[in-house]
Amino acid sequence: MGELKRFEVVDIPVPRGLNVIIGHSHFIKTVEDLYEALVTAVPGIKFGLGFVEASGERLVRSDGNDDELIRLAEETALKIGAGHTFVIFIKDAWPINLLNSLKLVQEVTRIYVATANPVQVVVAETDQGRAVIGVVDGFIPLGIEGRRERKERYDFLRKIGYKR
Repeated sequence: MGELKRFEVVDIPVPRGLNVIIGHSHFIKTVEDLYEALVTAVPGIKFGLGFVEASGERLVRSDGNDDELIRLAEETALKIGAGHTFVIFIKDAWPINLLNSLKLVQEVTRIYVATANPVQVVVAETDQGRAVIGVVDGFIPLGIEGRRERKERYDFLRKIGYKR
């Protein structure tokens, strides 16, 4: 019978101007398929992708079109260290424009988070390996929006073109 060794909180800082997407899949083909989904969804996107192989050589596999983002995704995936977890850092694109394409990749089983906020990944470690238990996206709320904040949200979405 397996044994739980420990829980760990892995801090994932997100550098200014970037977003991170962390998810889970089930097959080494994920690396190439995610690459294709990303470049097809947003022409001109810059990204790096790291994928934690769960068997065989058990390497962090990677791809992308920006060396700095590839390195960041590789290091982050290795730090999380949970089998079949993928990490994508993106620049010049927003997660909202990518998520449906990523969810449609056949190997993708779950998206844990897509954000520009600092992230904490809660990982459980057993005698067999590591698993993502959940994520902390950003910070604790400070209150409930009022009329002013509601109007600011409404105006902001129209200013950036997501509502008219």
